[in-house]
Amino acid sequence: MYDIIIIGAGTAGITAYQEAIKHTQNILIINDGSWDTTCARVGCMPSKVLISAAHRLHDLHEANNVGLNIKAQVDTTQVMPHVRALRDHFTQATLKEVESWDAHHKIQGKAAFIDAQTVQVNEQQYQAKAFILAVGSTPTYDAEWKQQLGERLITSDQIFELDIIPKSLAVIGSGVIALELAQAMQRLGCDTTIFARSRRVGALTSPDLQQLAQDTLSNELKIKFEVLPQKVEKVGNQVKLEFSEQGQTQHLMVDYVLVATGRRSHLDSLNLQQIDSQFDNFKELPIDPQTKQLGNYPIFVVGDAHTSTPIQHEAAHEGRGAVHNCLNYPKLKSLKDLTPLSIVFSQPEMAIAGQSYKQLKNKNIDFVIGKVSYEHQGRAMVLAKNKGAVEIYIDKRTRQLLGAELFVKSAEHFAHTFAWLIDEGVTLDELLAKPFYHPTLEEGLRTALKHARRQLRD
Repeated sequence: MYDIIIIGAGTAGITAYQEAIKHTQNILIINDGSWDTTCARVGCMPSKVLISAAHRLHDLHEANNVGLNIKAQVDTTQVMPHVRALRDHFTQATLKEVESWDAHHKIQGKAAFIDAQTVQVNEQQYQAKAFILAVGSTPTYDAEWKQQLGERLITSDQIFELDIIPKSLAVIGSGVIALELAQAMQRLGCDTTIFARSRRVGALTSPDLQQLAQDTLSNELKIKFEVLPQKVEKVGNQVKLEFSEQGQTQHLMVDYVLVATGRRSHLDSLNLQQIDSQFDNFKELPIDPQTKQLGNYPIFVVGDAHTSTPIQHEAAHEGRGAVHNCLNYPKLKSLKDLTPLSIVFSQPEMAIAGQSYKQLKNKNIDFVIGKVSYEHQGRAMVLAKNKGAVEIYIDKRTRQLLGAELFVKSAEHFAHTFAWLIDEGVTLDELLAKPFYHPTLEEGLRTALKHARRQLRD
């Protein structure tokens, strides 16, 4: 009997193995599919390579905003090969790590539970005192659409395999992945249309920032809010979409349809009902949101197999923590103790650090909002990146920094700083005592902090 069996070798599973091997050699990791991560293969890394090329090209087109007149001949035929080349570089680093592991510790195959202590793989059974389920997820899509459209319907798992940038694209969804890829494709010369189920883009929960983001991005992107295609059909090498807008039936012809409406967990492949009959509905599994324990069993579900925050650093953190819970069972610790941090690599970037506006409102916490617009912020104007705004949330009673939402250039860096400061329990007054160099984008944050202080004085 093994001390731990890990099922899945993505970010969470690989990190769990790396942690477990420090404490015991009596471990096994089982994986069905590639031994690399969603992040490196079809997620964070290839998407950022694509986005980097898109934003670089956009800056060339917008060079007149900084007094430059540039006439450039642009060839995007090497963008997708470049994306794949760097993607392969990142995945090879992970695969090389996995190849160095003891061959007796890993099995290629599809795992299914026989009972609470036993899994079957390749017709062989293996038992463990505890399990870590890190099976990950896969993009969701309409099976009928896929049958009708074939290779013309793609998800974020397939988009990086395109040979060239398509001439036109319809994106279904307006969340993080949809927005990042849609804006990148548009900036690379692909005529892109977003179909959004709701009036929402990205991850921002602040009503003011969400509206600002919608207005700003709509100036660049064709976003059809509260409109979804009612019918799709393949016509030659294109897709014809039919939809209703303002009471009129409309049609759109595109080269591809990218579906980015969410992901589905692979937990349904594990026969969890063999552990306990109450686990027959994997969408309603009793998984503790803090310890990630499944029911009352020494089984822990980590990474994006079951989470509201499918973020790489959190998956790695959960993988490490789950090993502790397995080896110290039933003494458990929380695996969700990191200060929340999420980033959308749009332009301007979106980010949330600490508690969001919505979370604070739902908890009835009494807080003030320090606001700053970057439309007229000095450094942002110099950079010709003067769009967006920032909100900073300060507790009225303790004056502590609770969180921030950002829609602005360099939000990825600002958000990290805020997350670290929240970790330290920093107050508004301590923040305002820090140095703010001139002229920098950070000066705008001081403006927001001063706005919050004025409200507290009132």
